[in-house]
This record gives sequence, structure tokens and C-alpha cells, in this order.
Amino acid sequence: MIIGGRRWRATDPAVPDEAGARLRRHLMAARRAVGAALRAGDREAERDARARVHTAKTALGERGAPWWDQTDEERRTRWEEGLAALDEGETRP
Repeated sequence: MIIGGRRWRATDPAVPDEAGARLRRHLMAARRAVGAALRAGDREAERDARARVHTAKTALGERGAPWWDQTDEERRTRWEEGLAALDEGETRP
């Protein structure tokens, strides 16, 4: 998708609604944690929060290998593993 002349990757449309909603909740919580860490000057917390943002965006298909170049199995594995990692409090699948 193009916004303001800049290319942005859209969320993978194959991600089921319920899983996508959970991933977006993780993403928003991680973004809030980045802000809190920055305000507190806590570099370790910032690094961990940014890693969670990356995991959520990758699971949504907004980062990493382009979802349109992946098989259906690869796409499902990407969001399932990302969601499991975030649910377990990990930063990487």
C-alpha cells in the first residue's frame, strides 16, 4: 500500500480475524511498552519491547519475507508461531 508516496506493507489477509486481533493487541501493548521504557530511560526494557513489536509485525506479515511470496503453509506457520511466542511472553518464535 502507498501512503504519502511511501510504500507500506499491509497485514497478510490470510491471518484469521481472531488471531489478527490478538496479534494487534500484542502489538499495541508492545508499542506502549516502548514508550514507557523510553520515558523511564530503561534501555533493556526498550530493547525487549521493540523485539515484541518486531515479532508481532512479522507474525502479521508486515515484516520479514513478503507474505505474497510464501506458501499457505508458510504463512500459517508464521502467524501461529509468532502468536504462540507472544502469548508465552517470548520475543521471537
